[in-house]
Amino acid sequence: MLRVRIFLAFALLLNILSFNLTAQNGKKETSLKADQLVKEALVNFRESNFEKSLIISRVALNAATAAKNNTLISRSYNIIAANYNELSEVDKAIFFYKKSLIYANRTDNDSIKYNLYNNLGNMYCFEKKQFDIGIYYYKKSIAYGLKINDLSQVYFTNVNIAWAYFDVGKFKEGYPYLKFVSNNTEKYSDKSTEIIANMLNGMYLNYKNENDAANAYFLNAIAAGKTSDERSDLSYAHLEYSKFLMKIKKYKEAYENLSLYNKITEELYNQQKLKKASIAGFNLELDEYKRQIDKIENEKISQYQSLKKSRIIVILFVLISLILLFLIITLIKNIRFKKKHNLELLKAKEIAEEASLLKTQFISTISHELRTPLYGVVGITNMLLEEHKELSRSQHLSSLKFSARYLLSLVNDILQINKIEENKVVLENLTFNISDEIMMIKNSLSFLSQKNNNKINIYIDPYIPEYLIGDKLRLAQILMNLVSNALKFTKNGEVEVKVDLLKTEGKNHFLAFLIKDNGIGIATVDQNKIFEKFVQVGRKDEDYQGTGLGLSIVKRLLGLFGSTITLESDLGQGTSFSFIIPFEHDPEKTKKIIAEIEVDLTSNEVHKILIVEDNRINQLVTKKIIEKNNYICKVVDDGFGALEILEKETFDLILMDINMPLMNGFETSKRIRLQDIKTPIVALTAFDKDEITDEAISSGINDIIIKPFEPVKLFKIISYLIEEAKNAG
Repeated sequence: MLRVRIFLAFALLLNILSFNLTAQNGKKETSLKADQLVKEALVNFRESNFEKSLIISRVALNAATAAKNNTLISRSYNIIAANYNELSEVDKAIFFYKKSLIYANRTDNDSIKYNLYNNLGNMYCFEKKQFDIGIYYYKKSIAYGLKINDLSQVYFTNVNIAWAYFDVGKFKEGYPYLKFVSNNTEKYSDKSTEIIANMLNGMYLNYKNENDAANAYFLNAIAAGKTSDERSDLSYAHLEYSKFLMKIKKYKEAYENLSLYNKITEELYNQQKLKKASIAGFNLELDEYKRQIDKIENEKISQYQSLKKSRIIVILFVLISLILLFLIITLIKNIRFKKKHNLELLKAKEIAEEASLLKTQFISTISHELRTPLYGVVGITNMLLEEHKELSRSQHLSSLKFSARYLLSLVNDILQINKIEENKVVLENLTFNISDEIMMIKNSLSFLSQKNNNKINIYIDPYIPEYLIGDKLRLAQILMNLVSNALKFTKNGEVEVKVDLLKTEGKNHFLAFLIKDNGIGIATVDQNKIFEKFVQVGRKDEDYQGTGLGLSIVKRLLGLFGSTITLESDLGQGTSFSFIIPFEHDPEKTKKIIAEIEVDLTSNEVHKILIVEDNRINQLVTKKIIEKNNYICKVVDDGFGALEILEKETFDLILMDINMPLMNGFETSKRIRLQDIKTPIVALTAFDKDEITDEAISSGINDIIIKPFEPVKLFKIISYLIEEAKNAG
């Protein structure tokens, strides 16, 4: 929705006029181009052409980044945020305003800092309704206005603060700011602020029940608005005047002013413009993610080249040391050189580690932001299919569900490859039946096999023991990737999955796996490439899907098992992959593992569950899943709501979201434990489990489950924790 935008465009224009181009050498031309694009994007923004403004801002940001010009980068992000602000994409607007502030703080441009703090004050006061945070940003804005000795900007922010207080009914607190505005109107006001100042005086006098004076101010505001280009300010004058007229029971005039407000708003924000601008904004966000990834990869390449040069220097150093071993002066020089070189290596190592950490944090953030909406998409799709059986054959719903799961698979693949590279994957010991696991994979890929008219043939050596011990999840991931690849690149053919018992050494049984197809095959020249990340050889976009991560993950997972993969293939002759993995066979250990993981889900007892979740869609999905299992369920929006309801009611278990405003899930859990509440808490989050385990444990959280999740897994954890809590009591 529209809210306070006083002097946003004007302040942006001031930044343009105050900006002194300082680019040097080859970057000067790029900076000039970026500066011109920023101006063009601003013009389109002021004309409410948000689609074109976002597209041009995107190009401007790329040019500013290439020129490494922090001022231009900040201004580009500022305009992007302003567009999202007008499109009611509140969280995105705040994100890009803060990005702009990061780069602004790297410059001496206090004018743009003033502008950004003012905009953030608008967002938090009028959009997020977090009044205290908004006032904090406004006061920071005033501080920068005083620093640059520009009382006109201080005047503008006082207008915003007065409006913010009046908007929440705090007329006494807002009056001093309105008084400052009224006393300085002749010095600093223009057409736009004349509208707002008159409107605010009308609102205050309405509060004081001085109706005649209030009416006069409202009429002055509307009269000024009709001669001004700031149509949105005129619309708000009509809106506030309609509220006043309703109060004094002039209903016809109130209705007319409200109609004028709606008419102006519709003219300013045509739905087709918003739709196109949203598409442009999505492309801009993708550029932002790509820019971060490219930055990380370039830094890694740079560090690798630096380390490679360092090795050459070390070799030369050794040779010179041998030749000049008996010369004291050369020995002293070599010692000094070595010390300097070690410092360079240490610095390079620190930079490389910092780049790796940045990459991990970036991937974690992106995965969380994608998993959260995917949880809602998958959950609501499943609800529609379950509650409306007539939609089970709907091609649209099936496509939606497939697309969501495909995107989730992509996120998981990227996280998996990152974990392996960071050495964070540890193999687990689980008991499993090899036949059951392969049949499950076959069934899950039945849709893909039918799509290409393929047949899956399975052979399991009968001498393989019924139960083995090892990491069945990683094995299933390896087989799933290989079999799905075989099905994708084979049409009207067969895919063979064969497992033989190769040998036995003590309790270890070495299994030889073969996945073979008669599909298109892989050329010899390409066979060394396919295990690299993001590579698909012989791919046609209309035929195959995928990221090219599958075989890279397979190779790395097999490395964890201490195994390697062998490839045999030729064009038109099909492809076969083979590898060997040892698994333990120990009947006594198997019985113990099975006993530890068995959970009774047959209980008829009704449990009471509290859901703490700020996302309304995720609330709906989780509540439906819980109540479907005949549990009683209550939902609160945040941590404060959870603490309040726990003072009045008792629950068997709490499902706690982690990433919440005001107070996150960790802090909420700590406060619950400080109140001596023993109720089990399960973190229901989109964060990766390995990232939050330590903090979750220290906060008093009992277990973690990642969204989206299988309902059976959730209910196993719930049943186990509730039963454990009863036994402990």
